[in-house]
Amino acid sequence: MERIKMGPIELSRVIQGYWRLTSWDWSPEKLADHMNACVENGVTTFDTAAVYGGGECERQMGKALAFDPTLRSRIELVTKVGIVPKGENAAFSHYNTTYDHVMRACRDCLERLGTDYVDLLLIHREDPCLDPAECGRALKDLQAEGLIRAYGVSNFDPWKFQALNQATGQSLVTNQIECSPLCFEHFDSGMMDLLTGTGIHPMIWSPLAGGRLFTGSDEACVKVRAVLKELAEQYGTTESAIVYAWLAYHPVKALPICGSNRIDRLLEAVRGVEIRLEHVDWYRIYTASGQKVLR
Repeated sequence: MERIKMGPIELSRVIQGYWRLTSWDWSPEKLADHMNACVENGVTTFDTAAVYGGGECERQMGKALAFDPTLRSRIELVTKVGIVPKGENAAFSHYNTTYDHVMRACRDCLERLGTDYVDLLLIHREDPCLDPAECGRALKDLQAEGLIRAYGVSNFDPWKFQALNQATGQSLVTNQIECSPLCFEHFDSGMMDLLTGTGIHPMIWSPLAGGRLFTGSDEACVKVRAVLKELAEQYGTTESAIVYAWLAYHPVKALPICGSNRIDRLLEAVRGVEIRLEHVDWYRIYTASGQKVLR
C-alpha cells in the first residue's frame, strides 16, 4: 500500500472510516481484530470524529486500543472537532471554532480515544464565524504541546481554506471533502484545482456516494453504473474498484475513506487505487452523470 506524505506525517493511501461504528455492535476485541486486519492489508489510517455517535465512536476505538496496546504505534488516528451537537450544553447543533472550544474539544477526543496524541486533527465543518487567526492559534498550540502531529480541515470551500492556511503559515495538510462520480462540488468550486496546485492531498469521504452509486434509480446513477460496469469488465475488476481507480487517477492524489466494516470491501479500495485508468476512461466516468468536458 502506497503511503502519502502529508506535511510532518504519512498516511496510508486508503483510509478506514468508522463513522458508522456504533451501528456495528462490536466488542473491543472484534474492533481490534478489524483494525489489525486493516493494518495487515496496508491500511494503517483510521478516521473518526468527536461528533460521530455522540462521542461513542471514539470511545469504542479507545477500548479497542486498550484491548490491544500494540495497535497504537502501528496506526494513524484522524479525528475532527468543531461541531457542537444539540444537548451538549446547547439547545441546537452549531459550529464552534473558537480557541477555547478547539483546545477543549481536542483534549476530550484524546480522553475518549485513550491516547495522548492524534496524528491528524481536522476542523470538521466551515464555521460562518470562523476567525482564522484564533482557530489557527489553537491548532498550532495543540501541535506545539504534542497533542496533535498535524492538522487540516474538512468540508471547507477554497476561500476559508486559504484564509486558515495563511493564518497557520501554510501548514494545513488536507481538506477532507466529499467526491464521487455523482458529486463534483469541489471540482466546480475550484477546491480540487487549489489543492492540486498547492500539492495538498484531500481525503475523500463517501467515494461511493453512500451506496447510492449502486442503488440509485435516477438517471445519473443509471448512466454512471453502466459506464462502471463496462470498465470493470474491461479492466477485469469490480465496479467499486473502478471508482477508487477513478479517484486515484487525478493528480491531486486523493486518499479515499472506506466506511464499510467488511475487509473484502476495503480490499476493493486497496486494489482500486493501484489500477491505472486510461485517460479517456477517467473522462467517461466524469461525464456519465452529466458533467461537461468543456466549460
